[in-house]
Amino acid sequence: MSAPPTPPGAAPAARTAAARRTATLAYRGAGTRRGPVTMGQANMIRCILRDEPDAINIHDVWPVPEGASEHGVLDALRALAVRHEALRTTFPHQPGTVPGEQVVAGTGRFTVTVLEHGELPAPAAEYAEAVARDARSERFRLESDFPLRPVLLTHAGRPVFLALAASHALTDGSALGVLREEWLTLLSGGTLPEATAPTPLDLAAEEASPAGRRRSADALRHWERILRTGPQAMFAEPGAVGTEISAPGLTLRSARGARALAGAARRTRALPNTVLLTAWCLLTAHRAGQQECVAAVPTSNRFRPALARSVSTLSQDALLALDVRRPSFDAVLAAAWGAALNAYRHSRFDALALWDMIRRVTGERGSHFARDVVLNDISALPATLAGAAAPDGDAPELELVRGPEQALPTRLLGFVYETDPVLRLALWGDPALFPARAAEDFATGLVRLLEAAAEGDVPLSELTEVTGVRPVERGPGWTRVDGCWVEPEAVARTLSAALGGLPVEVEVTGTREAAGAAGAAPLLTARIACEDSGLTPARAHAALMAALPGRPGVLAPHRYVIVQGPPRQPAPAGPILREGTGRDREM
Repeated sequence: MSAPPTPPGAAPAARTAAARRTATLAYRGAGTRRGPVTMGQANMIRCILRDEPDAINIHDVWPVPEGASEHGVLDALRALAVRHEALRTTFPHQPGTVPGEQVVAGTGRFTVTVLEHGELPAPAAEYAEAVARDARSERFRLESDFPLRPVLLTHAGRPVFLALAASHALTDGSALGVLREEWLTLLSGGTLPEATAPTPLDLAAEEASPAGRRRSADALRHWERILRTGPQAMFAEPGAVGTEISAPGLTLRSARGARALAGAARRTRALPNTVLLTAWCLLTAHRAGQQECVAAVPTSNRFRPALARSVSTLSQDALLALDVRRPSFDAVLAAAWGAALNAYRHSRFDALALWDMIRRVTGERGSHFARDVVLNDISALPATLAGAAAPDGDAPELELVRGPEQALPTRLLGFVYETDPVLRLALWGDPALFPARAAEDFATGLVRLLEAAAEGDVPLSELTEVTGVRPVERGPGWTRVDGCWVEPEAVARTLSAALGGLPVEVEVTGTREAAGAAGAAPLLTARIACEDSGLTPARAHAALMAALPGRPGVLAPHRYVIVQGPPRQPAPAGPILREGTGRDREM
């Protein structure tokens, strides 16, 4: 969940004349160990088995210090494998099954590819970045592969860069940062202190403890509350269709943005990253016409000092729900810190239990969980993922660079690479919702909002004027039901198609008491004409739930009324055969 896509504007994959050879390194560790996978590992393994490798693997580029030899570079890599159990770990499993166990090898081997160049292509740093991305495009075999895929680039016999891809099942961005720092220490002749951070097997044991199980259960309750009450999709609007989006990239580099962010942080006495998160959520909710911003905010889960230098994958999604029904930027910012902390506190969970809960809750609510807004801020990670964007040779006031398209299971994705001396972030937006000009307007609107917030508090009633970003127009056929934007006619069309063309009418036909709140909320009722008395509300609900993915404007009716009548439109007002919620329990 934390691996950045190919950065917009990055150099194409490396293709150059170079002599290629391999070096095989043997290591001997402390002995073989085995045990269950960690929550972070299980979460990433699920993504690895589902996603394309270049979307889930991670990569980095480590510059080789002047004077270091190839032997020293390789020997330092071997020392890291001995030092860190994660680098000696595999996940044995039968084909077609999901690994549930990890095995730490006592001894083993791994291979380093060496590319020898008479001259490195210029610019050399971008070339090394492209080599690392190339290495990232091949899938890691969970049951057998060393979790690093290193490529050593040499120039006239001297090592210059170590470009490597890494398996996200065993490392995350912070773990790569730890490895990089230790590798540089070894190359400089330094001595590493004893490794005291928990190993993956230590973490698995901690997570299986009573305290660990309570923490995971608390996280699931946090997610469940948001899934039951928040919008099922931020971008429920005309044009939002499909589940896999081919989105072009756009990179913003802005010294103006960095100055504005620093100024807004000084004025409000808030952390810059919290200010940026608030601005992102406000602009997203404003553009989507939503009262709440629900976004996945991946976190490395290293808040405890003991975990800060753990070489393992701790990254999981924090699910943020930020209510923007407040008068001004400062009022939302005041709530954002607590909302973010609450999300981060609940970002260690059993991924399998989470998805079981998601299936249960969405089935009961009649919704579909869409992870369609993601903001991954990796600007605070030291010495890692530095190659994810080209280094700054200058500091443009505001520059937008287009990048290639990439398939993503989200409608708006942001990666924050740097906040000072330039604000550098990359956006991928569903082109049906964010065509080229609209994507640029969103990026520049974010800078304009930060500039306004640096000068003073910004009334939310003025967001369109301040940012230049307008809310979506949904039209009169849309209505807000159960916290979600819904198009009742689309619900009827989808349900009819799911039932083989039976006539369906869907109405907002009354009220039901809103769960946990005073007042009343709209009730969607579907009326289905059917001559076959075998159709039940449960069958109708199951058919519609199967059709929900990729249709964010469709919410399942709260009640199904099946009437006897011929298969024609509109649904006749015949005798009622059956009626009910179609759920396992009443909502």
